[in-house]
Amino acid sequence: MSALARNTLGGATSPYLRQHADNPVHWQQWGQEALEWARERDVPILLSVGYSACHWCHVMAHESFEDEATAALMNENFVCIKVDREERPDLDAVYMNATVAMTGQGGWPMTCFLTPSAEPFYCGTYYPTVPRGGMPSFTQLLEAIADTWRGRRGEVEEASAAITAQLTANAAGVPGGQVVLDANLLDAAIVAALRDEDQDRGGFGAAPKFPPSALMEGLLRGYERSGDARVLAAVERTAEAMARGGIYDQLGGGFARYSVDADWVVPHFEKMLYDNAQLLRAYAHLGRRTGSALAIRVAEETVEFLLRDLRTESGCFASALDADTDGIEGLTYAWTPDELLSVLGFEDGVWAAGLLAVSSAGTFEAGTSVLQLPADPEDPARWDSVRSRLFEARSGRPQPGRDDKVVTAWNGLVVTALAEAGAGLGRPEWVEAAAHCARTLLGEHLVDGRLRRASLGGVVGDAAAVLDDHSAMAVGLLALHQATGDLEWLTRAEELIDLAIDHFADPDEPGSWFDTADDAEALITRPRDPFDGATPSGASTMAEALLAAAALAGPERSARYAAAAADSLDRGALLLARAARSAGHWLAVAEASVRGPIQVAVSMTGDGADLLDAARREAPGGAVVIGGAPDTSPLLVDRPLVDGEPAAYVCRGFVCDRPVSDAEELRGLLGFPAP
Repeated sequence: MSALARNTLGGATSPYLRQHADNPVHWQQWGQEALEWARERDVPILLSVGYSACHWCHVMAHESFEDEATAALMNENFVCIKVDREERPDLDAVYMNATVAMTGQGGWPMTCFLTPSAEPFYCGTYYPTVPRGGMPSFTQLLEAIADTWRGRRGEVEEASAAITAQLTANAAGVPGGQVVLDANLLDAAIVAALRDEDQDRGGFGAAPKFPPSALMEGLLRGYERSGDARVLAAVERTAEAMARGGIYDQLGGGFARYSVDADWVVPHFEKMLYDNAQLLRAYAHLGRRTGSALAIRVAEETVEFLLRDLRTESGCFASALDADTDGIEGLTYAWTPDELLSVLGFEDGVWAAGLLAVSSAGTFEAGTSVLQLPADPEDPARWDSVRSRLFEARSGRPQPGRDDKVVTAWNGLVVTALAEAGAGLGRPEWVEAAAHCARTLLGEHLVDGRLRRASLGGVVGDAAAVLDDHSAMAVGLLALHQATGDLEWLTRAEELIDLAIDHFADPDEPGSWFDTADDAEALITRPRDPFDGATPSGASTMAEALLAAAALAGPERSARYAAAAADSLDRGALLLARAARSAGHWLAVAEASVRGPIQVAVSMTGDGADLLDAARREAPGGAVVIGGAPDTSPLLVDRPLVDGEPAAYVCRGFVCDRPVSDAEELRGLLGFPAP
């Protein structure tokens, strides 16, 4: 018997894989050894892809993978490979494309059957233990696939070859030179996106509703350019609806993955790092632009959640909190009126039930309710006391599991959000938290000059970083450079950008990017997906990094980065023209590009903090802001003090205004008069 005829997940660096280490299934990690074993046995590969916070992944694991009879059927007929989609987004992308091509929809857990050469021939998602809703049971499927492999091999190989050819064709890059990126295109993209807005309940589309994180930032920047109050109103409606709903944790801060209903009342309870990083960025931006107390409060509470619940010992951030607690969805978060009375006493309990929309009928399951805050309390001090006592009581309940995996790209998103929000809202401790995380990532995830995707407990995994790891990390480092003035962050960002250009750029199509490196493991297709989803695409984030770096770097690199940014945005413009809602981050980057991007260089000595603070507070999203002594960074070269006083130099592209030393004048130059 092969040494692989056992479960090998115990040594994985992925918490999700480790969750399956005790299954009777002979799970393998993806790698050449497992693929070779399938070839030696001449059996198909059963590829199961999921992630730790996925509710239905846990359900299928409990129903099927923990069952001895089902596991025996799997082990006898297949080489079984388990993949964490967050650790191997390249594999997830390739086989999710196959799943969508075969079934018209995707999701997790993803279940794919592959030939020993890793070509897919049958894909789906969750399978129950008994036939249901037109689906076969999982054991029926296993038996049918095994029989088909043995008896109709030619048909299987023909189908897998056809699917692989289709996937290769679908992986072609987005063409450039199709549309002109200008204000007219941006206005049209915004109009198209707003057609799907739910003006009554906030958000876009119908249930289930996901936070439109990147689109919110893009629309905010669109408002800053155009001054169109309707665009701002759309952002404010969505921001308030989410912040007051059950999707937002009214006690502990932070957002859940999505709302199962159109009113944002009942969430799917997992809390993802990438959602909260992007929403922090958007709410902080909204808060500094409008002065919204709600937006600023949500930004502050989201930072509290990140630092309290997701920060690891290394100073970086864990990937997620599970949807389930002790196998029950929402167990930690739901309340009954009696539970409120028990914690708070009669008067405060009744008051809190009314304030938080908790009733005997319930809004969730079994008469429980997810806390909402439909209106601000009339007695803020009383609310602070109630909130604190409820949070303390909730902390004594069983808590959801945490996926401690540190993903480079998602931590890059957090670094960006903390650095930007800290600089814009005057919270230097947030900037320091971002810097701590960045130092850890650069120290642990750069191995022999190349970036890795993830680590666990300080042990870096083998999986190579993909495009969004490089680009999101570079954007974060550039944000830190702007927030601190430290040139080291700019230098390290340039290193990552250069790595990405060398290994991910399509040499035949300038401005097009692959999601995997040219020297990474060869899969059946080389994935590239320019559309923005739950996280910004690697391509749109690369355009953001290039655009900012072009403004911040020295002349030689600046010209090269600017050309690469323009080529990337030329292709992104077509996505904005055709599918604006799926290009929210492209919209944000394009808005910055069309405006120049705006560059603000504050030449100062020790007494220029007020002018620099005004620049950071008032500059539109996507603007580049740097402060420091003259000539201490490329953007401050040949920009002296004026009459011995600090001076702000505002430029748009190649055109600069006269330097100003007054914060009110600076507001005027940036397009936002003093309130």
